[in-house]
This record gives sequence, C-alpha cells and structure tokens, in this order.
Amino acid sequence: MIFFEGYFEFISQKTSDIDNKVLIEVARRVESSSLRNGKVIIIGNGGSAAIASHVSIDLTKAANIRSINFNEASLITCFANDYGYEHWAEKAIEFYADKNDLIILISSSGQSKNIINAATKTRELGLNLVTLSGFKKSNPLRVLGDINLWIDSDHYNTVETVHQTWLLSIVDYLISNQLKMEKS
Repeated sequence: MIFFEGYFEFISQKTSDIDNKVLIEVARRVESSSLRNGKVIIIGNGGSAAIASHVSIDLTKAANIRSINFNEASLITCFANDYGYEHWAEKAIEFYADKNDLIILISSSGQSKNIINAATKTRELGLNLVTLSGFKKSNPLRVLGDINLWIDSDHYNTVETVHQTWLLSIVDYLISNQLKMEKS
C-alpha cells in the first residue's frame, strides 16, 4: 500500500507541476487551428504513439476538431523504408500538413531523432508546434516548440501518464468551452 500511495502522490504532483495558463494556450492554439480550417497532427513513438492516437480520436470525435496521427503500420514502414526511420515522421508532415495545422510532437526523453527531425520540418514549414517531453530539461526537442510541455522525471511511465493527462485535460477543456457556448 505504501508504494501506491507514494506513486499516486508523485503522479499527482508531477501532473500539477504545470502552469494552467500554458495548457490554456495549447487549447487556444488547437481552437485557432480548427477555426482556420486546419487540423491537429499528433506524433509519438511507442507509448507516446498510443497517446497520440487516443488524443487525436478524442479531439475528432468528442471535441469536433479534426485531428490525425500516423500510427498506420504501412505508412510508417513505407516511409521508414524509403527515407529511413529517423526521417519517416518529418516526411509524413511534409506530405500531410497544411498551412493552418498545429503539430503536437511527443517524446518522453525529448531525444527521439525522428521526432526531432519532425520538429525541425515543422519549423521549416512555419507551422505552430507544441512539444511534450521529459527527462533532461535541456533535451533537444524542448527547445524547438512554440510551446513546450516538460515534466521533470526520468521514468517513462510517469512521463507518459502525465503527458496523456495534460493532453486529455486540454480536450476536456475544449469540450467544456463548447458546451458553455451552446448554452449561451
């Protein structure tokens, strides 16, 4: 029991270690992209890819904001085969991103080369970029975004849990705002 009490307290503290104004600004950029007929593109590897899928689906279905992710095996393996694994995500952005899109890139360590290359491509295209990372404060992904959500932890499950909580709280915030607008 002591393990779980400490674990959940740690997760709660890490989840709360963000300025809510930053989450509101991410939500504002998601809305802005949608209002300009853009979409949200979310990319990650492994557990972060699962988070990208979950958040992308919830944005589309529950918040009525177009969102996509690139977790289709044939797309990843085709692009990885043709361009190299380190370049598949940047090529996906190059092929699928439009001028009003918002890109969200997730890397627990902030050091995944394919995600860093995707961030660089996003910057080259002049698109809005939100990054989520953890581990070292000076990780390379963290310096590339317009908004950077960083968690001070080097435990993958903690970083991924907090990333998912932050992103899903943004989805719920957007839904809440939509409901308020409908009632007005």
